[in-house]
Amino acid sequence: MKKPIQPKWFAALLLLVASAGGYQYYRLDHAAAGPLILYGDVDIREIDLAFRQSGRLATVQVDEGAHVHAGQMLATLDDVPFREALAAAQANVQAAQARLDLLLHGNRPQQIAEAREAVHQAEAVAANASADLVRQQSLLPGGTASQRTVDAARAASDAAQASLAAARQQLDLMLAGSRNEDIAAARAQLAAARANREAAQTALNDTRLEAPADAIVFSRIREAGSMVSPTAPVYILSQTQPVFVRAYVSESDLGQVAPGTVVKVSSDSSPTQYGGTIGFVSPRAEFTPKTVETTDLRTDLVYRIRITINHPDQALRQGMPVTIRVMGHGRNPT
Repeated sequence: MKKPIQPKWFAALLLLVASAGGYQYYRLDHAAAGPLILYGDVDIREIDLAFRQSGRLATVQVDEGAHVHAGQMLATLDDVPFREALAAAQANVQAAQARLDLLLHGNRPQQIAEAREAVHQAEAVAANASADLVRQQSLLPGGTASQRTVDAARAASDAAQASLAAARQQLDLMLAGSRNEDIAAARAQLAAARANREAAQTALNDTRLEAPADAIVFSRIREAGSMVSPTAPVYILSQTQPVFVRAYVSESDLGQVAPGTVVKVSSDSSPTQYGGTIGFVSPRAEFTPKTVETTDLRTDLVYRIRITINHPDQALRQGMPVTIRVMGHGRNPT
């Protein structure tokens, strides 16, 4: 005779069957729920465009709302002071180059010939003084010449020999040319002058303010005649390409937003759906920003992701809230 099932075992069996059925229902319902829905906004990408030099604003060439291209000139500074500084720097380069050339070429042949003639003259004077000393010394025993006369002749001979030695040293210097140390110093002075000239040329080039990328003029801050500095923007540009969307995903959905995942992006103002690709997933969790719309509690930790829009148009404006549908990882798009 079979024993009846105890009530406590029967209740446990019913609980196990109910749990398995609930889990299976959850899996089917979750698989049919469609793509993961996220909310975010189009990144604001602006450029505060300013001159690298201080000066007076000469021209302002574009207005707010204008589409500008990379390399297009937008404004200019009064360049007269910068041209004058460049001219002075160029003159310093020429002077330094002339000084180096002088040292490299050495003394002129005429200077060397003059030094040789000075040596010949000193030799003649020294020979005459030496001969007079010998003559005076020969006259001293007979009393024709005094000791004072001999001493004077000896002093004159010594002075003539010293002058001859000095003339010969000067000729050697003329023949040797410039010292290596002087040449090295002149080269360094020329290099410094050239660097100053390049800096002056760069400063002159910086009087032209050009667009660094294709963009739209969001704000025109300064007008012609204003004094500006490197810390004072003249324009604020809004970059048009590429277009990025910033969104946040909870930890439970993090496995569905790997880099390279395809998404669809749409806004409330346009029926157009834009294709995009997730390009960045933050490695660090953070609290949900207040500007992000999500059904989760705002105290939940989320991960920031960045989506690149493949073919954006002007309808997708910066700061616009958008809806993102993650199409990959086995979910069925709706």
